[in-house]
Amino acid sequence: MLRDVSRTYPNGVRALRGVSLDIGPGLFGLLGPNGAGKSTLMRTIATLQAADTGAITFGGTDVFADVTAHRARLGYLPQDFGVYPGLSARALLDHLAVLKGLTDRGPRRAQVDALLQQVNLWEHRDRAVSGFSGGMRQRFGIAQALLGAPELLIVDEPTAGLDPAERGRFYNLLGAVGEQATVILSTHIVEDVRQLCTRMAIIANGVVVREGVPDDLVHALEGRIWQRTVARGEHLAFASAQALTTTLHAGMTRVRLLAEHAPDASSAPASATLEDVYFHAVGEPS
Repeated sequence: MLRDVSRTYPNGVRALRGVSLDIGPGLFGLLGPNGAGKSTLMRTIATLQAADTGAITFGGTDVFADVTAHRARLGYLPQDFGVYPGLSARALLDHLAVLKGLTDRGPRRAQVDALLQQVNLWEHRDRAVSGFSGGMRQRFGIAQALLGAPELLIVDEPTAGLDPAERGRFYNLLGAVGEQATVILSTHIVEDVRQLCTRMAIIANGVVVREGVPDDLVHALEGRIWQRTVARGEHLAFASAQALTTTLHAGMTRVRLLAEHAPDASSAPASATLEDVYFHAVGEPS
């Protein structure tokens, strides 16, 4: 649970401005553009940096009251992470397990092997992680985050740069993890949240601008989304409509609009999507 969490960096950038969120068990999606404050919020929840104001609790306990205890029940996959050159997946995961406090050799080795199998890296256990593909590295990242069976798992932009096949495998893996723990998924990819999350929030300029169940947020826009196709380069301006997205289709420009009524005779009704919710939210003043 987050209450009025704010963070301003020494250079004057206000990364978080009074963020309040209720995050329960399962997968929670934090969606927002680059620079919205998502990574700052994830690092703060992970106690890698302190908030200027506000409170963060997990399981009824202030996470900063006992940082060591909080980190013992936390798994964290940052947006970027480094590895030791030449060290195999099995050896590196075992090393990270020791750093996480799993000092009993037998149970530690059993957990390492089980996690490599869970993330489908067992056949690559003796390969150097530094030579893994992007998708394999992300799966290894989830394995290290799951060491010690954390109650809270934070994953920051986990599917950025993955091809569709790897992204699908990652969805399945995170979905399974979400059945056992609270998972906070920070991303700028709308599809990640649509596929995985039972609840979500959209953050822009350090402020939460939407929060709720994805399907409910989409339903709130039904009957207000319109689509218009125009010649490429043609400019549309409607006083009573908000342009949400423009995409190219067969050499033409397809515009999605938000309006209470059809902006003009050439605008056709369209089903609302989570992408519409996202662009409507981040396009509003915060």
